[in-house]
Amino acid sequence: MSTTRASNAELPLQQYENVVIRFAGDSGDGMQITGNQFTHTAAVLGNDLATFPDFPAEIRAPAGTKPGVSGFQVRFSSSDIHTPGDQPDVLVAMNPAALAINIKDLKPGGIVIANTGQFAERDLAKAGLASNPLTDGSLKAFRVIEVDINQRVKEALEGSPLSPKEVQRCKNFYTLGLMYWLYNRPLENTLKWLGEKFASKPDLRDANQKALQAGFNAGDIHELFQGRYDVKPCTSMPPGTYRNIMGNEALAMGLVAGTELAGLTLYCGSYPITPASGILEQLASYKNYGVLTFQAEDEIAAICAAIGASYAGHLGMTSTSGPGMALKSEAMGLAVSLELPLVIVDVQRGGPSTGLPTKTEQADLLQAIFGRNSEAPIPVLACSMPADAFETAIEACRIAVQYMTPVILLSDGYIANGSEPWRLPKVEELQRFPVQFLTKAPEGGFLPYARDAKRARPWVKPGTPGLEHRIGGIEKSHLTGNINYDPLNHEFMVRMRNDKVMGVRDSIPTPKPMGPDSGDLLVLGWGSTAGSIASAVEVVQAKGKKVAAMHLPHVWPLPKGLDTIFARYKAVLLPEMNLGQMARILRSEYPGVNFVSYPKVQGQPFFTAELVTKIEELLQTKR
Repeated sequence: MSTTRASNAELPLQQYENVVIRFAGDSGDGMQITGNQFTHTAAVLGNDLATFPDFPAEIRAPAGTKPGVSGFQVRFSSSDIHTPGDQPDVLVAMNPAALAINIKDLKPGGIVIANTGQFAERDLAKAGLASNPLTDGSLKAFRVIEVDINQRVKEALEGSPLSPKEVQRCKNFYTLGLMYWLYNRPLENTLKWLGEKFASKPDLRDANQKALQAGFNAGDIHELFQGRYDVKPCTSMPPGTYRNIMGNEALAMGLVAGTELAGLTLYCGSYPITPASGILEQLASYKNYGVLTFQAEDEIAAICAAIGASYAGHLGMTSTSGPGMALKSEAMGLAVSLELPLVIVDVQRGGPSTGLPTKTEQADLLQAIFGRNSEAPIPVLACSMPADAFETAIEACRIAVQYMTPVILLSDGYIANGSEPWRLPKVEELQRFPVQFLTKAPEGGFLPYARDAKRARPWVKPGTPGLEHRIGGIEKSHLTGNINYDPLNHEFMVRMRNDKVMGVRDSIPTPKPMGPDSGDLLVLGWGSTAGSIASAVEVVQAKGKKVAAMHLPHVWPLPKGLDTIFARYKAVLLPEMNLGQMARILRSEYPGVNFVSYPKVQGQPFFTAELVTKIEELLQTKR
């Protein structure tokens, strides 16, 4: 199939630094596939990019209704970016519900591409609209391009052996082809993907490829647009080999890499839960790396199997979301008592209870740090973006095996489903931390709860001759591990386990502020607020404001030296997608610092603009 653009020279090609597109339609319209394919092509062309998939919780909401709207936002740029953008420049609306839900976010003067084939009276009724927005004047602030995509796809696939219903399922690729033409993107990558995806179904392969080509050709054949646009490759990213990666993918790869760097085999015991299921699915594809996966019957069985794997000499891990971590809490306390390495991944979502299962939130922080019975300390880390998840997962593995402790790694739905370019690390530069199992009794006899310089007890594989020892959740005697109910021994063991976890801070760096070393304001974040904070601080710094940004990858224990950093700023602003959980922790740890909490619990990430507004309000107040 040719991608020759016969009349392209007749239209001006306008250069843009970055563009934000949002694809929106029914959950069955293929908007996630469309967005992912556009993202992949942008990545191949060398753009920096960030994505924000946004889909409904219902598996299949009534077609054409607002609860069933699925969206995918992609921002691609010729410069370094940190977020998928606040407002789209272009909204592709496949039906009235998608238009009604998303039009409020479109930039004034932005482009609306509306599929008029889905704007009949019955479609308007399904969306709960009293009038047609394409004719009632409500869109006068935007440039509206009306295309009957349903009819165009039907014409393009005339003679196809597919049924009429199957033909209409190809309209997302017609739409993608149209956007490829508008933004000067080639078809070859998606044509190749379709050929591989439907290699065993040639009718579907041919139909989708024809629809893609037809959408692309429509830009030349039909007078839909006044011009075309282009975004050059990004030249500011460090040199290297890049691939587009999603957060769950990167995290799974980091877990595999971490166990390899430790000289171990990874065992994943998990129960499917949104938005963490992709980690289990990804790890199940890594059998060639020795990864063992077990889909358990429930969350409790999943973590207990992972603990058993760690006892057997593997690195056990389990992935879940907030409700699942609550179910795992008793077993997490068992892992604390046993002092075995374990990685618990919590991909946070909106709550409480089932809450907003497909939306993002950061509200599991207090649960992660304190949410177990009694004194059961666990180190907690948080990745900040999809590419960062790889390194953070390796760090979780390192802490788990070096300190013989369970570790909680926090991600969230924004990171899990979002994507960005990831520079592949050089394998030889990844620092190893090989595990040394105890294989024979030391001089003086074997003491299963003797400790090294990190207060970690020895790791013994079961069945090792001469190293038999008691294991369980009842309190143990110092050194011997025998059951012991003595009050002073209990306090000693409680303090020892806590000191071990707090000792993790000896092996983690103190983060550095980005911007002035002192000033009016430090904007502090953890987890997925990183991109929004970086973008907002860049905006206010460009205006000459003395504002810095800093992020915490290690959220418990907190790194050393934070008190010194905080003292250099008049105030510390804490944007969080919760009601101020990190602010509450920091106020208890550093009572003399002026922490300003800025909470958001809408199931959506922070926008750069709202952070800029908050920062400028605080700076104005300080005058």
